[in-house]
Amino acid sequence: MRTVWRAACLMTLCILSSCGEDGPKKTRVAYVTNGLASFWNIAAAGARAAGKELDVQVDIRMPTGGVTEQKRIVEDLISNGIDGIAISPIDGDNQIELLNKAAAQTLLITHDADSPKSNRLCYIGMDNYDAGRACGRLVKEALPEGGSVILFIGRVAQINGRLRRQGVIDELMDWKRDDSRFTLPGEEPKNDKYQIVDTRLDELDPARAKANAQDALSKYPNLGCMVGLFADNPPACIEALRQADRLGKVKVVGFDEADGTLQGIIDGHVHGTVTQQPYEYGYQSVKMLAALVNGDRSGIPESKYVDVPVTLVRRDNVQEFWKQLKAMIAQGAQ
Repeated sequence: MRTVWRAACLMTLCILSSCGEDGPKKTRVAYVTNGLASFWNIAAAGARAAGKELDVQVDIRMPTGGVTEQKRIVEDLISNGIDGIAISPIDGDNQIELLNKAAAQTLLITHDADSPKSNRLCYIGMDNYDAGRACGRLVKEALPEGGSVILFIGRVAQINGRLRRQGVIDELMDWKRDDSRFTLPGEEPKNDKYQIVDTRLDELDPARAKANAQDALSKYPNLGCMVGLFADNPPACIEALRQADRLGKVKVVGFDEADGTLQGIIDGHVHGTVTQQPYEYGYQSVKMLAALVNGDRSGIPESKYVDVPVTLVRRDNVQEFWKQLKAMIAQGAQ
């Protein structure tokens, strides 16, 4: 009898440890970004919307201290028994040890920026090289006769930044597709129409992004087009042009869907932007993790790559795009 009673007690303890007083323990997943930006606020709205829909607790983490803080966040999540992590690695090539450690202890996927050599289960996002080439085509539309072009970007250590920058360069130079190519910052590739005069890095610092744009306008008086490849860059370019009284005299092409960029398109200051659908990044990441926690791996394709297609936004579709974007963000905030 005592043995039966002891077994019953153990079973009760097991049930209580997994259920709690109000029912089964809620699935807990984390959505980890690579920094702070308006882009990530949109992605977070998608992650929260999926969490509410699927009854999953979503922990949003946005590091401001670079690789060191992102590492601390991941280790903290693991030690607290998180069920799954979706992460945008800051430096996927040099964070493999951390990512593999996480993958060994929880369910790990990447989004926005990948680390294909790690043990992550899949990547959710776009082909950044192809998206960069699409951005290059927008530059060709904005500057059909050719001219000098400068690139602004947060980081090139991130694989997504490196690939999209290279895509722009390759498109403008009319080079064949090669996503393994890397034109070093400081090189100035040119052909008979376009010249890349510089690449300015800001490490996701909005103040530095603005300073880079201001300095570029001073250094290159005959600049033809400013290309902002991270969310903070196009608004920084617009503000620098406004202060220099050069709006409309220098073309602007953007990436992502910051409010300032979309308003710039409406106002005629920005030719167009490549948008990544960050809401879908957040939503699809949480949806994937929730399925994986329940043992369902059917959503992982053989390629381990879930494609979220880009959208090109110009003046003819910006109003409708922004309307839909605001509706999705509002839904995620409810």
